[in-house]
Amino acid sequence: MSAAPRRRAGMIAAAAQTACLMEVLAPKPGNVSRGRDLPGLTYRDFVFSAYAIGPAFGRGASGRVGRLVLEAVRATRRHVGTNTNLGTILLLSPLARAVLAPAGEFRDRLRRVLADLDLRDARDVYRAIRLAEPGGLGRVAEQDVRAAPTVPLLECMRLAAGRDAIAREYATAFETTLGLGLPTLRRLRERHVPLPQAIAQTYLTLLSAGPDTLVARRHGQAAARRVTRLAGRALRAGGFMTERGRAQAERLDRRLRTARPPLNPGATADLTVASLFVWLLQDLGWTGPIGAGDAATLRPTRARRRDSSRARRRRTRPGSPAAPRPGGAAPPPRSRRRHTRPAPRTTARRRARRPPSGGR
Repeated sequence: MSAAPRRRAGMIAAAAQTACLMEVLAPKPGNVSRGRDLPGLTYRDFVFSAYAIGPAFGRGASGRVGRLVLEAVRATRRHVGTNTNLGTILLLSPLARAVLAPAGEFRDRLRRVLADLDLRDARDVYRAIRLAEPGGLGRVAEQDVRAAPTVPLLECMRLAAGRDAIAREYATAFETTLGLGLPTLRRLRERHVPLPQAIAQTYLTLLSAGPDTLVARRHGQAAARRVTRLAGRALRAGGFMTERGRAQAERLDRRLRTARPPLNPGATADLTVASLFVWLLQDLGWTGPIGAGDAATLRPTRARRRDSSRARRRRTRPGSPAAPRPGGAAPPPRSRRRHTRPAPRTTARRRARRPPSGGR
């Protein structure tokens, strides 16, 4: 691999690790974050998992998606004894591959990557799922993960799309990630919302958009719909952007954690990581236009700061050189008066201490 592709692969790996770390640092209702562990899942587990997947993404982003998923899960299991990131790896792998795909809008490149998934990818992904041992899978009549797949991976995902959010992203070309998660995060960051707060608000937006499928598998559809309603109530109160919304989100967090067993919207957290991953790479200019009429294409970081609302207010402040003037009149020239420092006062006491004329 030449220097430029190697550098790009390294940055994709760094973006994958960074997105995982950013997500777990943000306090989100029902999820693990710093100081907020869950039974069998700790903040330390997620930090180690973020570290573990980097080499796999650095080596495998240009190869087959299924092989990348399997290698990343294997690396995670060498560091962590429980499933922390299977859904995240499944989402990030085709996105990473699409970043390195030939020219075109990002959605089109992603669709090509998904369409090229074959039986080998399905076999590797099934092996990765069995190795990760996610909870609440149950059994299905067609293409059950406990048996060898007989159709390409995309077809397997389409069969599971009605019951699994990760599979639904494959089936819809990442409609939720690119159509809801990414634009929400981008708008919040353009408003200069602090990153942890923007991540938590994006997560709450995704959670209120539909039932979390991990909660549904483990606790039933009714519980998942109840969590979605409570998230929507917190979001309507402003979410993490207002004091009232934060209080609602804290109540939701306590309710999810005190349930026995706890209600963990893990699929929504995975979608949040995927949104962060694309946002990071888009900010570097590596995704290009998202496509399909999406307005989430970012300008370079420096230009975005220059065109921020704060900068526009400075440029249009009355009396500023760039402010519009009535009738199109030119602004008056700036005064070139030199500001001189006033002479210090000489008090009577200092005059009394001053030596007579001719003294040192």
